[in-house]
Amino acid sequence: MPVEPPGWHERGYLPHYDDGKVIQSLTYRLADSLPAEVMAKLEELALDDETRRGQVERYLDAGHVSCVLREAVCAQAVLDAWRHDDGRYYRLHAWVVMPNHVHVLIEPSGGCAIGEIVGAWKSVTARKILGSATAPGRLKQLATEGGRAPRKRRVWQTDYYDRFIRNECHYAAVVDYIHNNPVNAGLVVRPQDWPWSSAHGGSDGTATTFGRIS
Repeated sequence: MPVEPPGWHERGYLPHYDDGKVIQSLTYRLADSLPAEVMAKLEELALDDETRRGQVERYLDAGHVSCVLREAVCAQAVLDAWRHDDGRYYRLHAWVVMPNHVHVLIEPSGGCAIGEIVGAWKSVTARKILGSATAPGRLKQLATEGGRAPRKRRVWQTDYYDRFIRNECHYAAVVDYIHNNPVNAGLVVRPQDWPWSSAHGGSDGTATTFGRIS
């Protein structure tokens, strides 16, 4: 790090856009959060990307499988990783850690590729989560992604979803979605009641203005 942002690209999984400047909404999940049978059904439906993503989000919000991010030590590991380089390689705008997936809105500021940023987050947090005494035994033994046993224990999915922010209206909608995710999933009544969110307590130092870096 830093690695030059590559523009439009894919790494054999999902397409990404990264110019090192545009604000990005990122989503990634635990490796066991979408069982093989669920993925197979989604493939059979031959949905367009937007509809498929919506179906995935609804399944994730239902909170299936290990959901180790419910554990405070695991959720805190994710937050610590995000905050570590905040202001150096990117600016955090909004975030939420859900039981089996995360959403984070960032603005690159250090000429570093998004894929490298996400990869660093996953590497650091995977070690902490697997080493946690509170992590469920099944995840500590072996997590599988899509029904395929990896060569080593895997905490996170192989890739991530990203969406670049088009304008102020889109920005506001994404922040609203991130903050209300715990509410829509039935975890809390108000966004600020979820402790692993930038909405917690009303404010947690996030930039809430489109295009702002400070």
